[in-house]
Amino acid sequence: MTSLVLLLRFNAYQGSVWFTQANAVVGRVLEQQNRIIAYTQLREVNRELTETNIDLQNEVDVLRHRLQILEHDSSQTERELSARLAGIRRIPAQVINNSIRDRDNYITINRGSADGVRTEMGVVCGTGIVGIVCETGRHFSIVLPVLNSNSSVSCRLKRTEYFGYLKWEGGNPLRAFIDDIPRHAKVQKGEMVETSGYSSVFPAGIFVGRVKRVLNSEDGLSYKLEIGLSTDFARLREVSVIDWASENNSAEE
Repeated sequence: MTSLVLLLRFNAYQGSVWFTQANAVVGRVLEQQNRIIAYTQLREVNRELTETNIDLQNEVDVLRHRLQILEHDSSQTERELSARLAGIRRIPAQVINNSIRDRDNYITINRGSADGVRTEMGVVCGTGIVGIVCETGRHFSIVLPVLNSNSSVSCRLKRTEYFGYLKWEGGNPLRAFIDDIPRHAKVQKGEMVETSGYSSVFPAGIFVGRVKRVLNSEDGLSYKLEIGLSTDFARLREVSVIDWASENNSAEE
């Protein structure tokens, strides 16, 4: 061993050869070590990516399922609405102006008296009620929507047929309230609310929304229901004006 040390120390060529070879060996060892570490880390990265992909796929499946439910509910509502309005004259119209942030909101549609629109006609869309025509011009009309403090639409619980008047109290454009539901009425969260038919504006059975909460009235003698409205007024584009009054008069004659 001593001879080897002396040889390498006092002979530059032999020393350089030795250190070169030693460095090469060490380099290969370090290179192999780095490969092993990189492989180990790659396995960990692959595992994390796999878990992330699984989570994303689960989220996609959940969202797809929810979308299918929404599409089913929407198409089902449209079919039921068409069945309810069968035989009733409808005037299709487009919304050209709409507000949802005021206390008293209004909607302007591109149909008027020249198209057969009159005041006190009901207005609906594919998902349910919208409001009542309050003013007409020759080619345009103003609609008093549910989202107006002066709006009052007679509604009933579909399951039990207890009825009250739908009122909007401002704020959230996706909810309104029904007062004076008797306390012996066994109201269930999520049950459907529809028009009662107790007016000449809307026939019975047009979808209004679903019960979100059952509250006590101010005097504690009845229930006040919070209703999740079926119509998203912020996205309202196409509506139909219904001539229910004429149908009533024809039936009575």
